[in-house]
Amino acid sequence: MTRSECSSTKKTFVTRTNCKAMMRTRRNKEGLFEVVWHETEHNHPLTRTEWSHLHRSESKIPDEKAIAIEDMTSSGMRATESFRYLAHNAGGEENVGHIIRDHINFVNKWKSKNIEGGDAATLIDMIQDQDEEESDFFYKVRMDDEGKLAHIFWRDSMMKEDYVIYGDVMVFDTTYRTNKYELICAPFVGVNNHWKNTMFGCAFISDEKTETFEWLFNVFKKSMQGKSHITIFTDQDLAIASAIEKVFPETRHMLCLWHLHQNAITRFGKLKSDSEFKSMFNKCLSRCGNEEEFENCWTSMITKYELENNGWFNKLYGLKQKWCTALSKGFFSARIRSSQRSESTNHAIGFNASLTTNLTEFYGIYKNPVKRWRRTEQQDEFNCSRALPDIGFEMAGILRHASEVYTLTLFKEFQKEFMKGISASSKIVGDHDTTTIYKITSPQGESSNEVIFDSSLKLITCDCLGFEEFGMLCYHSLRVLLINYVQKIPDAYIKNRWTKTAKSEVWDKFGRVLSITSQAGKSIPWRHNITRKFYNLVLRSEDNEDAIKIIEESLQRDSLAIDSLCCTESVRMLSSGKSSSNILEPARSRTKGRGKRAKGHFKVSKKKRGGTSTSVQANEFGSKTPKPHLF
Repeated sequence: MTRSECSSTKKTFVTRTNCKAMMRTRRNKEGLFEVVWHETEHNHPLTRTEWSHLHRSESKIPDEKAIAIEDMTSSGMRATESFRYLAHNAGGEENVGHIIRDHINFVNKWKSKNIEGGDAATLIDMIQDQDEEESDFFYKVRMDDEGKLAHIFWRDSMMKEDYVIYGDVMVFDTTYRTNKYELICAPFVGVNNHWKNTMFGCAFISDEKTETFEWLFNVFKKSMQGKSHITIFTDQDLAIASAIEKVFPETRHMLCLWHLHQNAITRFGKLKSDSEFKSMFNKCLSRCGNEEEFENCWTSMITKYELENNGWFNKLYGLKQKWCTALSKGFFSARIRSSQRSESTNHAIGFNASLTTNLTEFYGIYKNPVKRWRRTEQQDEFNCSRALPDIGFEMAGILRHASEVYTLTLFKEFQKEFMKGISASSKIVGDHDTTTIYKITSPQGESSNEVIFDSSLKLITCDCLGFEEFGMLCYHSLRVLLINYVQKIPDAYIKNRWTKTAKSEVWDKFGRVLSITSQAGKSIPWRHNITRKFYNLVLRSEDNEDAIKIIEESLQRDSLAIDSLCCTESVRMLSSGKSSSNILEPARSRTKGRGKRAKGHFKVSKKKRGGTSTSVQANEFGSKTPKPHLF
């Protein structure tokens, strides 16, 4: 036998010892059983009492416990975690009623049963069910020429509402692939008015080709009724960049500084240990105040370290408009400087995912962080609705107005700018009619900026472009407003996406929908409530034999009554077939680790261009493109 055959052979143990111990019974005339023969001698040691629960005959999972295990699995708990929870409640693994091996087998069988029609088909069925429940749900599925699932995109109605309010800036990342098909998880992530993550949509895609991203971006755009964002952050993938240029030509494409910095480290070589070089490079990335300062810093770095002929740094410089913060201040970016927001999404999604995770499991795992983000958002909205920030002294004027307008999180940012404005110095350098030009110098005196203020129209502009970039007045502008005794932030400089009321109409709309549909799930709170009451009753009775007897007798009597009632009212329903049953699973990955990606901006291709494409027109289906609402 070869080594491979030995390793693949399942090891078993001999448990039969031809033991003669036995008990023989028969039924007598009275209908009772009586022992006619009993052999008490065993030819093997008897099992210790503390090991008796390990016998196969002692391992049982009754229906009630099965339902609890299924609920825990559906919530995202792994089999080992749900078993530990049961063991904790039972007072030890020996009291659970089954061993961990049987527990894991039960969970695996239950998962397999849920996808009897196929993993991909079950996923589509789940999404179609949600499409039927939500009037504004949207999804699109694309299959390859063999009928296998290639790409899928979906977003729910709340994601669309969030995109309408917060869709001016978005992060798109495709660095996560933890599932057994190596499908790429591609979330569309934004920032809400509390400076927290919000999901605009998600996709599973099978490759990272330009045509795939074009399809995905077009589908996303259609699902949002054609609305494009101002700025999108991605990593330095050439296929993504090409697709953005074609589908979102008016959108400002920015590169993720975190990805860029990680890539740059691999190019530093001996300079990796030079702290001065790294300091100069990081300053070029994000610490230059204007274009002139950036150009001087970059030229000094290139000259000092003789990098004039370095191809990678030359390519990087050619893309400076996409990553240099000093050159992108005229575009709204919400001060997002990397796609770590999307990476945090991937981390949350991937917490319980592995290379054996199927599509339906992954879909459930993906929904968990979305639910958590929305719970956090509701808590933030609640906090803003009932409290004002406490800054240690009485607020007045423009600062008090900001506390009433902005969310608690954004007010902290405003307060920082306000305090810097108080400490800054000002000087009038020009004056014409109602327009005054000020020179504002920072508290430390290291920089100065020019502010133009029209006192009659309450219009103010600063050459730092802070408002254009972040949607909130900079400390230079606030200094000028303080000088001119302006008591409120001018309406033109209050960006609705940062205010407490940014989502008020949405909450009202979904509140009405929730009140209509709440009847469908009214049994769930009752179930939890009655379960808690019975559990407390059991805890109170477990040390009293008379109480235990009362509970067991009542349980037996009530169970018979309920079984009789349910049998008379139950009707067996035949499930209708789904049109998605003929969708095949994606090709299963056989690679180790992460799959190969398309070459990025800074990756040198080793293959010659050219060649023929083998792709064919794929089949698609999904929701109809939503039409814009006139009223």
